[in-house]
Amino acid sequence: MMLTVHTISELRAAIRHAKQQGKRIGFVPTMGNLHTGHIHLVTTAKEQSDVVVCSIFVNPTQFGANEDFGSYPRTLAADSLLLEAAACDILFAPSAQEMYQNGTSQQTSVTVAGLSEQLCGEFRPTHFAGVATVVSKLFNLVQPDVAFFGEKDFQQLAVIRRLTQELCFPIEIVGVPTQRADDGLALSSRNGYLSPEERAQAPAIYQTLQQLRTAILNGAREYTMLCEATVLHLQKMGFAPDYVAICRADNLQAASATDDDLVILVAAKLGKTRLIDNLSVNLNEKT
Repeated sequence: MMLTVHTISELRAAIRHAKQQGKRIGFVPTMGNLHTGHIHLVTTAKEQSDVVVCSIFVNPTQFGANEDFGSYPRTLAADSLLLEAAACDILFAPSAQEMYQNGTSQQTSVTVAGLSEQLCGEFRPTHFAGVATVVSKLFNLVQPDVAFFGEKDFQQLAVIRRLTQELCFPIEIVGVPTQRADDGLALSSRNGYLSPEERAQAPAIYQTLQQLRTAILNGAREYTMLCEATVLHLQKMGFAPDYVAICRADNLQAASATDDDLVILVAAKLGKTRLIDNLSVNLNEKT
């Protein structure tokens, strides 16, 4: 039976009990409105730990002005059923007051310089500080041995790896491969915002990433020109791209022709919905 707690004191008591028993704790932080991708994180955590903690918290500090904080789906009852079926052990579902007891206007903030300012950070300038702050708070509360994050949010994963290292959290960070629909669209809670017509069009992002990956594997190295051409291609298909970037996978710096371990990243709006995706390219593993 899954234990559901809503307060920090309840969570700490449950964590203390697990640690006293010598249990290895796995952690999956989410904002709820769970889909198959989230559940895959939970089942992966279950394979690698004794006690799985999942948090559901729509974090206000990672939403910018005019973003979808107010409309973001909150489906705690349905999420709880999915987590119980996936054998999650502890669900932590706090209120904003519980997580930000002094409010959010003047609070301690964690900023990961550099990584947070490029790509999505250029278009959502306060987003990654909100992510880094809430993840740091959750790490302190849950005290996991290992934490699991989806690779779809590749920049977010890089930010979390960096803060874990630099703030000396004794936590292993595991990136879990992106889960996709049958037509290739990366699973995301925001896919629910798409109209039926937009949903049919959305997989073109992944198809475009695959085409770009093939071009690189076939020897294309003019990365700036490739990205510019891909932006134009997406625009012609009805998307409004924020960026297409080819980066070094380890630090998200712009890739050069001599780099081998790459990631292609894209963010584009389709209607009112902002979609992100990425695809890794390892030039040492040509097939």
